[in-house]
Parts: sequence; structure tokens; C-alpha cells
Amino acid sequence: MPHADLLAALKPLVDVIATLAPTDDAKAVLEERFALDSDAMQTLRQLVRAGIEDGSLCDREAGGVRFSRVQKAGGDDELSIDAVHMSSPGPGHTHPNGEFDLCFAVDGAPTFDGNPEGWTVYGPGSWHVPTVEGGVMDILYFLPGGAIRFEDNPNG
Repeated sequence: MPHADLLAALKPLVDVIATLAPTDDAKAVLEERFALDSDAMQTLRQLVRAGIEDGSLCDREAGGVRFSRVQKAGGDDELSIDAVHMSSPGPGHTHPNGEFDLCFAVDGAPTFDGNPEGWTVYGPGSWHVPTVEGGVMDILYFLPGGAIRFEDNPNG
């Protein structure tokens, strides 16, 4: 169960993400409003790391990827939040309503799907194999409506 201080630190992000369509413009808004070097984001980074270290986050594992649910979506307009600790590829999946990812580097010089730490946004209907290379990352996945389908690439 996530700590109350983690949920409180996530609330400003959830409030903003809930108003955004998952586009490149959304990524720019998130980078401006929630810059990684801000005090609030550094506090969030520390809370996520502490939760993973104490076992309140990422207490399950599959294929070398550790994960847990931080918040379940309560409806189509709400966000689910998952925490993931990874250093290798995870399972391929489709984002029916899009996905907003906040990635924190933990060790090395990791990239998430080729992107440095920070925000990554995927549009509705997009598919990928989430991949961390070059190190280790803690990632928060924000899913509109909690919608995600784990599947092989539907496009071949």
C-alpha cells in the first residue's frame, strides 16, 4: 500500500494529467509544469525510491520487472497509476486511451524506449514493448481510465 505522502505528492500531477490529451503537446506541458529538477519532483523521486526500497511499491515481479499498482482508476475519466522498477524490456502492450510515463534514472545512464529520464507520452491506440537500456529506472505509468491491453504487436 503506497504511503499517504506519495499519494499527496502525486495529486498535482494527476490533476494536470487528467486534463490533457496524450500528445506531444501534453509532454511539453508536463515538462514545463513538472520539471525533473524542481523540488516537488525531487521529493516525488525520493518517495518512489523509498517505497521500492521498503517494499511498499514494486512488490511483484515478472520477467525481471518489478511492479505494483499505486492507484486504481475509478472510472473512464480517472487515471490508474502503476509503479515499475526495470532494467530490461517489459511485456508488449497497447494503450487504448494513451499513456503518460514519468521516468526516474536510478543507476547508470538509462533510457526508456530510447528517451532519457523524464516524461514520455504515448497516444491512444499506440503499442510498444517498454524497454529500459543502459541502467535502471523507476517509472510511474499514468493510464487514462486504467486502460491497457497486454498483447503481441497487433500490427504484425
